[in-house]
Amino acid sequence: MKKVFVLFYSLGLFVFSLSAQAISPEALQLQSAWEHANYELTDKQQIEAFESLTAKADEIKKLSPDQPDVLIWRGIIYASYAGIKGGLGALSMAKTAKADLEKAIEIDDQALNGSAYTTLGTLYYKVPGWPLGFGDKATAEKLLKNALRLNPQGIDSNYFYALFLVDKKQYKKAESYLLFAKKA
Repeated sequence: MKKVFVLFYSLGLFVFSLSAQAISPEALQLQSAWEHANYELTDKQQIEAFESLTAKADEIKKLSPDQPDVLIWRGIIYASYAGIKGGLGALSMAKTAKADLEKAIEIDDQALNGSAYTTLGTLYYKVPGWPLGFGDKATAEKLLKNALRLNPQGIDSNYFYALFLVDKKQYKKAESYLLFAKKA
């Protein structure tokens, strides 16, 4: 579960590279509320904020079920909340995030610079594998490489692929992606 927490903490990096892209008002609302809950609150207040935010994300998804940026932000929200909450409940939240990210990819895999691939790939390598979860390193690598294909200059695509390589103990290869992400 420690890996799951690191994943969801790391998702905070997405704010910086996603904020420059065109985003719907609904997704912008989710992003803004996520930033507040993730960066400005702690402990019980943060948990309460994420409980409220997941409910808000659910409402917005009902109104905009086929809007990829809404699906991506709902996925990020659920993934982040799972990291904060921890435990077995985190896996069901990760599965919710996974479903939203997969749907976003089906609709428009290039939405938010292909960040659905980045987030989904990170979920696949951080979440435990069968029988507990859906984690799978080969699938993770494929998704993260798709993210790099769509956004080769991106901070997130390079950073999260580097983290994946570190997890695989491919430190030298990871270093080049980390240095590139730092420059981006």
